[in-house]
Amino acid sequence: MGLVKTEMFTDQQNKIALFAKVFGHPARVAILQHLFKINSCICGDLVNEIGLAQPTISQHLKELKHLGLIKGNVEGTSVCYCIDNDNWTAMKTVMSDFLNQDLTQNQDCC
Repeated sequence: MGLVKTEMFTDQQNKIALFAKVFGHPARVAILQHLFKINSCICGDLVNEIGLAQPTISQHLKELKHLGLIKGNVEGTSVCYCIDNDNWTAMKTVMSDFLNQDLTQNQDCC
C-alpha cells in the first residue's frame, strides 16, 4: 500500500481524518474521558487509571497534545494535562458538520 498524499485533500478532510485517528485508539479515548471526569488538570500518574505502561501513556498524551485536544504545563518534574476547551470546541464543530450530513435525495439508489 502506498503512502497517503495528504496534500491531495482539503484542510477540512485532513482535519477530519486526524480527529478520527486520535479517537481510533481506546487508550486515547480513556485519557480524554478521565480528563473530563476529573474536570481539572491531571498532574498525577495516569498509569493506574488507564492501566498501560508510562511510555505508552506518554505516547498517547503526545498524540492528543499534537492535535491540540489537550494542553500541558510543566510543573516541577511533572507535566500537568487538561482538555484544551477552545480546540475541543473547534473539533466538535468540524466533526459535527461532517457527521450531520444527510442524504437529501435519491436515498434508495442502491
